[in-house]
Amino acid sequence: MKTKILFALIICFSLVISGCSQTPQEDTKGEVVIGSKLFQESYIMAHMLGIILDDAGYDVEVREGLGGTFVNYEALKKGEINTYVEYTGTAYSQILKKPSLDTWDSQTIYNETATGFVQENITIATSLGFENAYALAVKESWAEENGVTTISDLGPHASEMVIGTDPEFAKREDGLPHIKDVYDIEFKEYKQTVSNIMYESIKNGDVDAVSAYTTDTRNEIFDLRVLEDDQNALPPYDAIVIVTDEFAANNPDAIEAIQQLNDRIDTDTMRQLNYKFDVEKMDAEVIAQDFLVQEGLITE
Repeated sequence: MKTKILFALIICFSLVISGCSQTPQEDTKGEVVIGSKLFQESYIMAHMLGIILDDAGYDVEVREGLGGTFVNYEALKKGEINTYVEYTGTAYSQILKKPSLDTWDSQTIYNETATGFVQENITIATSLGFENAYALAVKESWAEENGVTTISDLGPHASEMVIGTDPEFAKREDGLPHIKDVYDIEFKEYKQTVSNIMYESIKNGDVDAVSAYTTDTRNEIFDLRVLEDDQNALPPYDAIVIVTDEFAANNPDAIEAIQQLNDRIDTDTMRQLNYKFDVEKMDAEVIAQDFLVQEGLITE
């Protein structure tokens, strides 16, 4: 009988010790799930948010490469993720379905987006400071030979050119269709593919022009000339962090942590971070960690 009592006491003591060992988990401020789109910049920014929120005391899960714009946005609305990095032009035209404008202004688009999000119960937690805009790009050698620096300059050549685009840009109203309307141009052939193959296609000569991204280091690596949008056909795409109103209200410490990144990253810096991923083949999380340490936002 004494043996059974002793054994029971040992079991109880073990459970107490086990419970104590789990107290660090109980002391966290909660779980935050972060989404990302399907390209390097989004991976890096998702991990940057993850690291800074982890440092603020949250349990963090980063869902790298969750999906495109609508996959991430729907996941946010459903509570499957709590935050991700979006772009004002995309939110304005694709998510909020607002009309294209004759000319675009960054502050106007930001204000219109923030106002539109009110009806969606979405809050812009912060602006990151950089813009990753769509653009058209051609080989530098060809542009130099033909004196092409703007999309207007491209017009007379377009009917003889094959253009490669990502599927989203090819279809969205503020993308290629709007360029065609504003500049009154038509290309010989259109090829849709993911960004990696698109860039390889112009490198290999399979297409003559591409829908480039202004922070993408492959523009320099593949010696491409990004053409000036001289008639302002394309909207600004300033990077923003979005959350639900409910998350913002219930997690003020998380919002405060995220806002440490406010205007912290300019376009050149983002391009350099993308270079580390594309060329130096660094891991997105390592790139994010190094940047935050360098900026003094976290310690090593």
